[in-house]
Amino acid sequence: MLAAPTTQRRHRAPKSARLAPRVANSAAHQAVLATRLTPRDRWIVSMLWEHRVLTSELITSVAFPSYRSGRQRLRELYLWGVVDRFQPFTPVGSAPMHYVLAPAGATALASQHGFEAKDLGYRHDRAVGIAHSPRLAHTVGVNEWFLGLIADAQRSDTFTVDAWWSEVRCARLFGDLTRPDGYGLLGCGGSHAEFFLEFDLGTEPLTKVAAKLVGYSALAESTGISTPLLLWFPTARREASARKQLLAAWRGLDNPDAVPVATAAANLLAPDDQPSPASAVWLPLNTHSSNRVRLREVLPACPRPAEPANDSLVVLPPPDPMPPPASGPGGGVR
Repeated sequence: MLAAPTTQRRHRAPKSARLAPRVANSAAHQAVLATRLTPRDRWIVSMLWEHRVLTSELITSVAFPSYRSGRQRLRELYLWGVVDRFQPFTPVGSAPMHYVLAPAGATALASQHGFEAKDLGYRHDRAVGIAHSPRLAHTVGVNEWFLGLIADAQRSDTFTVDAWWSEVRCARLFGDLTRPDGYGLLGCGGSHAEFFLEFDLGTEPLTKVAAKLVGYSALAESTGISTPLLLWFPTARREASARKQLLAAWRGLDNPDAVPVATAAANLLAPDDQPSPASAVWLPLNTHSSNRVRLREVLPACPRPAEPANDSLVVLPPPDPMPPPASGPGGGVR
């Protein structure tokens, strides 16, 4: 859950998925998929390409009317070779199924944009290899944070999540200066608010976390754009310790006001079934108040930025974070 993120030590080894007969990725199969894949299926494929791994709980929470209908559709996509799956080991209970992009899904995605799968740089072994990555918990945690925001946008209907860029895309665009865990753009009426996210699981020294402000300051100076930085911590205790070092590092910047900073902690979220990063858990860094505010209150309005141009590695445009209405096979209209 977002309020209590899974730590990496709980992902010690992947548990193999239950075996089931699957369809081979052939030209004939691709022709059949053209008649079977719904807009929602293609959204799932695009999101897996952009964000590497999503759990069954995360996908169904925003894209399906119920967990049961979502699980059934994901199983069909797995049997068609569109997605692959694995289940990490947990010492107690069982982890949700984790989904990654499979060859048939990569082929369909590439063809949709006029490429071949090899042009995307897709490799099946790399896609499944995240099951063994020491950053699995971090990647899933970041994705859970953004999908919690998307689910809140669907429920409240007061804002939209207009952009969500992965760590990989951010690294390609800003990697010479800084490497955020994600970039987001919210829409509310005719205004927009953008931000960078640093997602902390308590594994890095706080001195290293605070030192990241230098890179964000350099990015703001290079682009002339002041983009708020959100730092999400697992506990309020770690957040309080981090704020002391962050404040000292922030004050040492050449132009601190160019890097607005706000922090929050996961354990401050209300213990319900629908925790959201948009809740009143945020505290600006340069404030003497202890009153927590909602996410929108720490993000100043800005013009909607232009989409980045594709780079030389044939990067696909970022997918729309908001899923399309569910209709056709795999569930009724949501």
